[in-house]
Amino acid sequence: MTRFVALFRGINVGKAKRIAMADLRALLIDMGYTDVQTLLNSGNATFHSPTSSAAKHATRIRVAVAQVLGVDALVIVKAAKDIADVVSCNPFAEQLLDPSRVLVALTSDNSALQKLAPLADDEWGNESLHIRPHAAYIWCADGILQSKAAVAILKGLADTGTTRNWATVEKIHALLQNKPKNR
Repeated sequence: MTRFVALFRGINVGKAKRIAMADLRALLIDMGYTDVQTLLNSGNATFHSPTSSAAKHATRIRVAVAQVLGVDALVIVKAAKDIADVVSCNPFAEQLLDPSRVLVALTSDNSALQKLAPLADDEWGNESLHIRPHAAYIWCADGILQSKAAVAILKGLADTGTTRNWATVEKIHALLQNKPKNR
């Protein structure tokens, strides 16, 4: 069994309370996934599956969420190892004083990150942007909502990416490391 996380873009952030996490959890269980867990109001769900294709899980989940819950949202699925790689490659890890000011961009296709590499050479004022093989990392000195680098990254990723703040990435990583609880 492989442990995965499904990252949904825009289904439960801010005012977009479009899907209750309990409904999402129930749907994933009905789809046959095991040890399904969600982070409260985060748009993230972890699960176990015997099949290992993250892309197939993403497509299957996106279709089910649209058909059953009536919301078409981008779904990115990553294996636990992928999230561990994201955590280990954080260029801000040693100086991380405020995890809420670090934004991580994750994508369904890591080659899309390489297309963003020129953005890392741009001047971002008091922001800092690093593109790594598994994610893009943005230090948002003035906060995530004011980040010009974050806007540029999301525009560049279009329909292949989503973002999470570092605190959420750490919570996802911790959930993925836990043993199944059969819930």
